[in-house]
Amino acid sequence: MFYYVLKYVLLGPLLRLVFRPRIEGLEHVPAEGPAIVAGNHLSFSDHFLMPAILKRRITFLAKKEYFTGPGIRGRLTATFFRSAGQIPVDRTGKEAGQAAIREGLGVLRKNELLGIYPEGTRSHDGRLYKGKVGVAVMALKAQVPVIPCAMIGTFEAQPPGKVIPNIHPVVIRFGKPLDFSRYAGMENEKAILRAITDEIMYAILTLSEQEYVDEYAAVVKAQEAEAAGAAEKERRFPRMPLG
Repeated sequence: MFYYVLKYVLLGPLLRLVFRPRIEGLEHVPAEGPAIVAGNHLSFSDHFLMPAILKRRITFLAKKEYFTGPGIRGRLTATFFRSAGQIPVDRTGKEAGQAAIREGLGVLRKNELLGIYPEGTRSHDGRLYKGKVGVAVMALKAQVPVIPCAMIGTFEAQPPGKVIPNIHPVVIRFGKPLDFSRYAGMENEKAILRAITDEIMYAILTLSEQEYVDEYAAVVKAQEAEAAGAAEKERRFPRMPLG
């Protein structure tokens, strides 16, 4: 119930007023039955804008940190995500990927829409990164179509670290459903999963027109953080010349 109160009374009208999103290709989202909506992830606002404009309910796999934050803000965030029907997923440890897949398949078995960001994390620089194969596993196991989606302008509206969004035009663009039934029963074939995931990411790239990076976003973030840390250490403690 709270999901629909948010969508139609509290949050949805506000988001439409502030962002005035332009919707393209909404006819590609099926009116009924299970399906995966796979999109790029540029901003915290993505979690709210897509549910606000879709006619059907959509459930996202949200990172566990949204449900375990400290203080009043953390409790409010957790309450919001739970009330909106979003599912917490632990992204750490060996079983993290399998847990996410189990939760996602549970949503699809109820004939609902599942929202997923194949990159696994928000883009920190506006580029599109390599997708993880969990989306392909779920598409094959549940035998459902994948609808590619591109969020355009949300990075400029609310880049990482910004709490109050900027007023910036936003486009939400859906592509034609991707059918992978030809690969039925091959969800344990690594090469097949990689090929499916790459096809999904290419469809998202075509819709979003982002720059593509053939590396995982989390790896690039870690490398850049390490480089920044080393540069800061060198600045604070410069090496003295010998002799």
